[in-house]
Amino acid sequence: EPHCHQQLRHLQDSAGIAARLPPRLEGRWVSTGCEVRPGPEFLTRSYLFYSNRLFKALQFYYWDPSCRDPSYSLVIKGKLRLRQASWITRGATEADYHLHKVGIVFHSPRAMREVASWINQTSGEGCRGFLPPGRSWAPGALYEVLSAKTERDCTAALGFAMHELSLVRVERRFQPLLQPQQSGSRLVEELYLGDIHTDWGERLHYRPTGYQRPMQSALHHAHPCPACGLISRADEHHPPILPARAPRPMQLSGSWVSTRCELRPAVLFLTRFFTFHGNNHTWEGHYYHYSDPLCRQPTFTIYASGHYTQGIPSSKVRGGTELAFKVTQARVTPMDQVTVAMLNSSAAGSCGSAGSWSAGVEQDITPTNGCLALGIKLPHTEYELFKTEQDTQGRSLLYIGERPTDGSSPDSPDKRPTSYQAPLIQCAAASEEFSNYISLKYVGRKDANGIEALKPLPVAFLLFIALLFLRWD
Repeated sequence: EPHCHQQLRHLQDSAGIAARLPPRLEGRWVSTGCEVRPGPEFLTRSYLFYSNRLFKALQFYYWDPSCRDPSYSLVIKGKLRLRQASWITRGATEADYHLHKVGIVFHSPRAMREVASWINQTSGEGCRGFLPPGRSWAPGALYEVLSAKTERDCTAALGFAMHELSLVRVERRFQPLLQPQQSGSRLVEELYLGDIHTDWGERLHYRPTGYQRPMQSALHHAHPCPACGLISRADEHHPPILPARAPRPMQLSGSWVSTRCELRPAVLFLTRFFTFHGNNHTWEGHYYHYSDPLCRQPTFTIYASGHYTQGIPSSKVRGGTELAFKVTQARVTPMDQVTVAMLNSSAAGSCGSAGSWSAGVEQDITPTNGCLALGIKLPHTEYELFKTEQDTQGRSLLYIGERPTDGSSPDSPDKRPTSYQAPLIQCAAASEEFSNYISLKYVGRKDANGIEALKPLPVAFLLFIALLFLRWD
C-alpha cells in the first residue's frame, strides 16, 4: 500500500521529465516491444529522422501478438516540418509531413495474396494492376504502393496513413541504474507521436489529439530492452523477430497504478489507480484528472466502484482477455475553481446536489445516476479487453483496452476495444488489497499555508471545457 501511494506521489512530482519545445527529432527511434493498433494490427516501428527534415520510417507488420511471425514491411520516405506548439494538446508540437514514396516487402506468399486482394477490392483504376494476377511471390522484392512523382497511392487498402507525424512530443528523463555497484543514471529519450483512431473507417482522415505508445531513442533507451537492438538493426528485408515470451495467465487481483501522466484524445490528462478483489469480483478505480501534460494541476478526481465478470480469452485479439465491467457507484471531487463552477451550474438533479460543490470536497453522484456534466452515467456496463504481462525487469503490467477515440464508451460488445492504453504497473499484490480511498489531498501539493494550491486554468482550457463533454475514465 505505501508503494501505491509512493508511485502516485512520484507521478505528481513528474519524475524529472523534461520536454523540449520544439522537439529534436534527429536520429533513430524504435518501438520497445510488440505494439498493438486498433484492428488489431501487430507491429514494430523504426523511424529515422535526418537533420535536413527528411525521414525514413520502417513499419514491420506481423500475424501474431508477440511479433515473431512477420507478414509484410513498409518503407516510408518523406519530409517533416515542425510547426507551432499545439493549442489543443498542451505540450505537443504540430507538424506537416509530405510522403515521397511508400514501398512494401512481403515476407510470405500468404501475405502477398492477402494484401493484393485488399488492394484490388478497394482501390481505384490506378491500383488495379498493382500486383498482376498469378504473379508469384519473390522474397526481397519491393513493390511501390505510393509515389508522389507518379501520383499513385494504393495505401488506403492497408488502412495506412502517417497522420501520427502531425503531433509530436519528445520527453527526456533519467533512469536510475539498477546495479547496486553503479551510481548515477542513464538518459532515456521518448518520442510520442499522434494516436491512431480506434475506428478503422476514421483512421485515414483523423488528425490526432492523443498519443500512441512512445518510441525510444535507439541510443538513449531504457535498459534492459531486448527488442530495442533487434528493431534498430532490422531493415525491410530482415524484419525483427522478437524474443519468445511464455504466455501468462491473466492475474488481475491486487492494485495497479499508472506509470506516467497519460493523455486521452480530446485532451484529458490523467493518472489511474485500480484495485481488483478476485475473491468477490469487485473493483474500485480512482481517476485523477489534470489540466497539464505533467499531471501537476489537478482538475477533478473520480472514484468509481462495481463488479466485473469472469474473463474469457479474446477471439479477436490474441493474448487478450474479454471482461465486462459494471460501474455501480461513483464519487467526484472537483479540484479547481473551473470544475467547481461547471458542476455548480449544472442542472438540478443531474450531478450530485447542484450548487453545493466546493474545491477539494467529495460528493457522491450515485443518487443522481451519475454526472451529466462529466459524461458519467450510472449504473453503466463497459465491454473491456485486458491483458497482463511482465516487463523486462520482472514487474507485472496490466493493459486495459483503449478508449474509443470519439469519446464514447465501449457500452456494447461490438464496441469492445481491439488495442490497449498505456500499461498500469502492479503496486500491491492481492494479499495486500486495501480499500481506503486515496484522496488527492494526500498526494497533493500544499502551499505555504498548508492549503491545497488550486491554480487557475488558462482561458483556452476554459473554452475546451465549454465545448467538450468531458469524458471520464
